[in-house]
Amino acid sequence: MSQETPRHPIAMKKVVYQMPGMDSIVVRRNEPFLLTGAGVLTIDRYLPHAAAPGVRLPVVVIVLGFPPKEPNPLGCQPKEMEWSVSWGQLIAASGMMAIFYTNRDPEADLQGLLQHIRQHEDLLGIDACRIGLLATSGNAPVALAALMREGDRLKCAVLCWPYTMDLDDATVVAEAAEKWGFVNAPAGKTVNDLPRNVPLFVARAGKDEFPRLNETMDRFLVASLACNLPLTLVNHSEAPHAFDLLHDSAATREIIRQILAFLRFHLEA
Repeated sequence: MSQETPRHPIAMKKVVYQMPGMDSIVVRRNEPFLLTGAGVLTIDRYLPHAAAPGVRLPVVVIVLGFPPKEPNPLGCQPKEMEWSVSWGQLIAASGMMAIFYTNRDPEADLQGLLQHIRQHEDLLGIDACRIGLLATSGNAPVALAALMREGDRLKCAVLCWPYTMDLDDATVVAEAAEKWGFVNAPAGKTVNDLPRNVPLFVARAGKDEFPRLNETMDRFLVASLACNLPLTLVNHSEAPHAFDLLHDSAATREIIRQILAFLRFHLEA
């Protein structure tokens, strides 16, 4: 991070939920995973404090759907945001590993990271048969595309207040991607392209202020149910977008607990 660029206030906000053990987790920062023409991409790994040597952990990869911008409006890498630190601590305190990463090309770099995990699972202490994804907002389309590509090599995915995919000739996601700069990775696909046996958890912000986000998400949810996909939906009816940062309430904290329980259930089995 440039010392001359102050962090955006949103980069300083922490998740509104805490749990025991967050302060004792172990973090391995800036480990290289991919060499690109623009330089080396790196990961930060958050591990449980009590992880035994030689034990391979389930892992949650937090998906990036935005390529980096210059100048950087956040004033730091996404993996350095307090949001990332908070979620990394929560996931590690729940007995899993969390991975945050830098990127250049969202789709290709996520694919490269998953390949790196599988090729180096022993070195990283990861069980590559137990990989889950977590994605928020405009990062979610890249996660959906990864599910379509990887199939049941991924065990589950959590999508929070997500942009999803345009169905039935809608253009909401495409227009938002052009406006906000995220990658509309599943363009031209449908829910029929998703794997039938990978559980999804969707957290919906009932008062999401992004135009038509919920409209297109609801269409995605109805289509997913029509295909009988393994879907868990939680609707936070009073909450705005990014409510894990912006809506400090008992309901928010309960949904975060549900997300962590969902990940544990599907990755620790």
